[in-house]
Amino acid sequence: MRAHAVVLGASIAGLLGARALSDAYETVTLVERDELPHGPAHRRGVPQGRHAHALLARGGQVMDALFPGLSAELVAAGAPTGDLSADARWILSGHRLKQAGTGQRILFASRPMLESHVRERVRALPNVVFADRLDVVAPVTSADRRTVVGVSVRESGGQVRTLPADLVLDATGRGSRTPRWLSDLGYDRPPVDEVQMKIGYASRSYRLRAGALGTDQLILQSWTPEYPRAATVVAQEDGRHLVTLVGMLGDAPPTDADAFLEFVAGLPLDDIHRAIRDGEPLEDPVAFRYPASVRHRYERLRRFPDGLLLIGDAICSFNPFYGQGMTVAGLEAVALGRLVAQPKRPSWRQYFKTIAGIVDVPWDIATGGDLAFPAVDGDRTPKVRLINAYLPRFHAAAERDPGLATAFLRVAGLLDWPEALLRPDRVARVLTQPRRRPSQVH
Repeated sequence: MRAHAVVLGASIAGLLGARALSDAYETVTLVERDELPHGPAHRRGVPQGRHAHALLARGGQVMDALFPGLSAELVAAGAPTGDLSADARWILSGHRLKQAGTGQRILFASRPMLESHVRERVRALPNVVFADRLDVVAPVTSADRRTVVGVSVRESGGQVRTLPADLVLDATGRGSRTPRWLSDLGYDRPPVDEVQMKIGYASRSYRLRAGALGTDQLILQSWTPEYPRAATVVAQEDGRHLVTLVGMLGDAPPTDADAFLEFVAGLPLDDIHRAIRDGEPLEDPVAFRYPASVRHRYERLRRFPDGLLLIGDAICSFNPFYGQGMTVAGLEAVALGRLVAQPKRPSWRQYFKTIAGIVDVPWDIATGGDLAFPAVDGDRTPKVRLINAYLPRFHAAAERDPGLATAFLRVAGLLDWPEALLRPDRVARVLTQPRRRPSQVH
């Protein structure tokens, strides 16, 4: 086994990365700026944790592979669970997808609950050490700057010390300083793909009356180019429901209590408003801003220091409305584990090439969806234009066809490739369905 790996950042991606490295390194140290709680809690380093999160169906499979029995553990601790379709009401392109059992279970745990259980699983690993309340200063390199050999950190009292490492894994998220560090060391910064969609969030927890969502655990109403607002209400542990409102292109939802409910009442369909209008708010609305999806193309670099890799949002941060981030981080962790299991030194070139293949599909799904909005700048390839013309018709057909609804949700859950929606029999069912207008209130 190799001696020591250091993971920068103890959010979901960092925790999964530490789990992957723990099989190949004698010691793995997790460095985190925040003081890490024991048990579910919001923290400064995860501002998005107060908003609705999704662990896609594929993500649940990956989590259980890395931490056997995790899903059952979360359910036993009170996390609601349900079928991907039968227990979730998906309103897409103005159409309520036909609900039917798929056999694919999904979890509706809050982000603090999920992260807490993953963190405690990682704490239980005998060769993983948590080092919180440490600020990362910079990587430490060999004299020729070709290899990262550690990382310097600053303690709360201001003292700076070095943690030697055979591998440093950057899991610090969207704020990753690796591009700047590369520049300081004489390397090129990675090319960047960016799609500006200027998302605004506002979320609030409620205690709802019994049966407020019917038998569903989730109602998600997506936006359309004609109405760039969306919302979701999702069951969570302790009998709570979390309501998250989303606005595109700078149309940020309000945090004033009355205006929050008015935003919901103004949605084209009233499913969510009817569910929450008589509910008991448990907190004031909380805002969050997400300006752009950003993908750092490390796989295109010709030079990169050995001994340094990245994972999660530090490589690619998606529009969070599509719920892909944690699932992609899990898939990347699995790929990382396979790489470091090889006897030779981990190759950054091989790793970033593999990660690019993992990111391609969710990136295309997220940015393609955003490019359906004319005001979002980006390259609308013929493929993007075709899909954005086809999907509203697919959703309309899926309002009556449970097979089409299930097919779409399997793609959105990263269980199937997007090409599955273009299977000839499915295209025929979409195109032969009468053209249906979006559902209307009442």
